[in-house]
Amino acid sequence: MARENLTLQQRGEKVTATVVKVWRDPAQGRKARDHHYALERRDGGKVPGPPLKTRSALYAVGQETTVIQDPEGELGPRTPGEADATGDALGAGGFAFSALAAVGWTAWRGSDAARRRDARRKPEASARAYKTLTRDRSTPQEQEEKLREALRSFPADRRGYVKVAPESYPDLSHQRAARIAWEMGLRAEAAGNRGSWRFGETVVEEVPHR
Repeated sequence: MARENLTLQQRGEKVTATVVKVWRDPAQGRKARDHHYALERRDGGKVPGPPLKTRSALYAVGQETTVIQDPEGELGPRTPGEADATGDALGAGGFAFSALAAVGWTAWRGSDAARRRDARRKPEASARAYKTLTRDRSTPQEQEEKLREALRSFPADRRGYVKVAPESYPDLSHQRAARIAWEMGLRAEAAGNRGSWRFGETVVEEVPHR
């Protein structure tokens, strides 16, 4: 799988495709049934190779998604996040965590004990503390508009995620941020955030929004 992902990174092409057919594997006892999607490009051509495959139901007929296609048709298409090599994913996650930790440690006390306590704080709790330390006077409505602007303008990373720092929105819960993203056509990632909020067209595990 890692070799296939690396191959797609090297020779794959990113395209926007529409789901034209959906089906599942036949039932075989307790074996998991994968979901399959036949995709068609905007120019009317079929996305080459095997159909897109996922373990859970992510798309419906008529829905558009961005995938990496293999121009040689040997490998099935994958979403940009799936096509990233494992090392890239770990590196990006480690960098995001390190950056957030550095901000927290600078704002808080300098002792090792304080750093260990701060690393265990939930993002929402850290955001409220950040607001107190910086005397942030922005209202929840202003923070919502700030988040909308970030989701519109921030570039996506190589996995297709837009990342924001939760402490910049101290009065917004992750669920509220997920709702705002949903209104803009994005989903909030619940897994593997490492201190950041991540939003994308497709996610591994979606944050419930309200």
